[in-house]
Amino acid sequence: MSGFAERLSAVRARIDAAARRAGRDPAEVRLVAVSKLQPVSALAEALLAGQTCFGENYVQEAVAKQAALAEHPDPAVRRAAAGAEWHLVGPLQRNKARDAVRHFALVHSVDRESLGEALARRAEAEGRSLPILVQVNISGEATKAGVAPEEAARLIERLLDLPGLSVRGLMAIPAPASSPEAARAPFAAMRQLRDRLVEAGLPRTALAELSMGMSDDFEVAVEEGATLVRVGTALFGQRPPK
Repeated sequence: MSGFAERLSAVRARIDAAARRAGRDPAEVRLVAVSKLQPVSALAEALLAGQTCFGENYVQEAVAKQAALAEHPDPAVRRAAAGAEWHLVGPLQRNKARDAVRHFALVHSVDRESLGEALARRAEAEGRSLPILVQVNISGEATKAGVAPEEAARLIERLLDLPGLSVRGLMAIPAPASSPEAARAPFAAMRQLRDRLVEAGLPRTALAELSMGMSDDFEVAVEEGATLVRVGTALFGQRPPK
């Protein structure tokens, strides 16, 4: 096994164990390998190890990596890359909407109506329905992106009205916690928010996904209902400097 394959196996085992502790089916949880700033060689190793879903923070970096993997000298890497799924997990500027629509299967970070409108226009022009998540500022941090929890219903309702978009759920990046257990409260708050929104009449299909949890706390996130966990360091090791 390669180094990545060993780490991947360990992370998947931890996800499975966390899901079972919560009485959940481990198949409900998808692992997004966050490959921000990682070299193409690291992604090639990940693909050969069987990881197929990747999360990137920057549109142009992701586009360049996709092109490089499509032309990789190893045919096994090229074949694996052809079936890979790319998620945008970082903040998105409206002027990058076209490339986001063309190159990502899911955008996790829609936090305002104007961004949703830009994505919807581009998606319609491309003839597709773009799956998105609504980013919630669950910890109320002044410097962090995301809609306030009390405004989430209104934003979701507006986004549901936009042709070209398919709202799939919620995403959050809680404030840094001193320990994994200390991160439990915001993850639980996200699950409770999702449940309240469904009870208020929003479509369950528009709230099926909860994207939350990273390398330090993904097990707690799974215990609290995460369906997508965004793991970088635990898979790739420390991120290279930008």
